[in-house]
Amino acid sequence: MLQRTPCCDQAIYSTNFVTPLWPDEPEARRGRIAMLSAHTCPLAMLGGRKTGGMNVYVRELSRELGRRGWAVDIFTHAESLTRPIVIQMARNVRVVHVVAGPVKHIGRYELYRYLPEFAKNILDFADSEGIAYNLIHSHYWLSGLVAQRLREAWGIPFVQMFHTLGALKNQVAETDADRERAVRIESEARLMHLADSIVAATPLDKHHMVEHYRANPAKIRVIPCGVNLKLFRPLSRTEARRELGLRADHHVLLYVGRIEPLKGLDTLFHAVARLMARRPEWRARTELIVVGGGTAPSAEGWTEEMARLRHLRHQLGLHDVVIFLGAQDQETLPYFYAAADAVVMPSHYESFGLVALEAMACGTPVVASRVGGLTHTVVDGVTGFLVPPKSPNALASRLERLLEDAALRRRMGQNGIRRARQFGWPAVADRVERLYRRLQSQNVVLQESSL
Repeated sequence: MLQRTPCCDQAIYSTNFVTPLWPDEPEARRGRIAMLSAHTCPLAMLGGRKTGGMNVYVRELSRELGRRGWAVDIFTHAESLTRPIVIQMARNVRVVHVVAGPVKHIGRYELYRYLPEFAKNILDFADSEGIAYNLIHSHYWLSGLVAQRLREAWGIPFVQMFHTLGALKNQVAETDADRERAVRIESEARLMHLADSIVAATPLDKHHMVEHYRANPAKIRVIPCGVNLKLFRPLSRTEARRELGLRADHHVLLYVGRIEPLKGLDTLFHAVARLMARRPEWRARTELIVVGGGTAPSAEGWTEEMARLRHLRHQLGLHDVVIFLGAQDQETLPYFYAAADAVVMPSHYESFGLVALEAMACGTPVVASRVGGLTHTVVDGVTGFLVPPKSPNALASRLERLLEDAALRRRMGQNGIRRARQFGWPAVADRVERLYRRLQSQNVVLQESSL
């Protein structure tokens, strides 16, 4: 039967990681990258409060760069003294947990207060190991503020990727609690001008940077997110359901992601309730599986949003349909994708929509909101359906159409597999490498001209 994966500490840090010295392999010659992921660790369990597509991006890009001979150190905030400070994540890739402020989980805006200490301790780490980096690649606005300080000290270029934009999130925020603070918007605007180059995941992402932050379009390179095609691949639906303990004759809908208002799970719940009202004969054999968040009322696992959604499930009479499974390790996710009849992304805003790409790589159609990067990732009517955000009726109609038409699901699934093949990490890393080399060449020219 379906089992919840253990919490992050148990699932990720139970392995006996070694903490070797800097790799001395002959191929680690292309350069040294300081990869900044200040507020979230690439090793963390996906689907938690602050873990999602960005974690996957940082981890998978770093692995691919390491395979190619780049030496990568990923710097992230230390949240436990029981973990090694330095963890060898992959060949030529280390994760360095930086002590700055409280050594525990803290919110993004609290971490903001400790960014000067974070940057200083990275400088001290590099000095202690005798490391000279060639380039900084920062992720999210908090990391960008650290990158700014490191560039001043090291005199090397920095690449910025925001992943999400505060101005866009504020456009869809429904309450003051959901709104991003002015310090984030102001920091993003400043970083747009300070960064040597900016990576946008889609052309629409680039457009938003120019429109809302007056970013210089010449600085922005559109490089899509990638997908691990060795992990996320077509699997037998029958075998996947057997592995997860799911009935072969049931309708299975799947949501994968963080549990927060921006993700639109309330819209999905209302859509499923309307679907059950339209097709009461389906009720006994339909399941909506929610992967993400926690399953217990604790500070870590059961947030205010989780409690709200559990109450909504009860109000809508979906206690026998909606299953909360909590966060799952990434190696298990392909089985969930393959077992599902459809993956649903009812988000109010997505900069790219990595979950959609993973699902498509596994041959599962995606029903998603027509917002942000999802309009680029999901091809409407080909790899799935796009629906207006916050529209339970439209979402219910598309889900009904997919569930009653197995041939349509198979056709969209095959189309998704073909589209996902364009987004393998080697292809993404090719473009990132070209950007790195261009910035390194420009930096050499600048240094020589200043002599």
